[in-house]
Amino acid sequence: MKNIGSVSRRWLAEIDIVTQDNLKRVGAVAAWEHIRARHPQKVTKKLLWALIGAQMDMDGRQIPDEVKQRAIANIR
Repeated sequence: MKNIGSVSRRWLAEIDIVTQDNLKRVGAVAAWEHIRARHPQKVTKKLLWALIGAQMDMDGRQIPDEVKQRAIANIR
């Protein structure tokens, strides 16, 4: 998956997300929330942008602001 390094891959695997299809099914925001619950001291919004980018198959640094704002609004 694009944007996903080794630590993030390990965290995703902990919640049974190993492919882009898995991530799309769960959703980037939900995956980020699950990972944040497991690793609250280590997870930042940078991971959220990386997950959204991976879900959209684009560089996480190029995510439009409106997509970021919508994602933040959906965080529980």
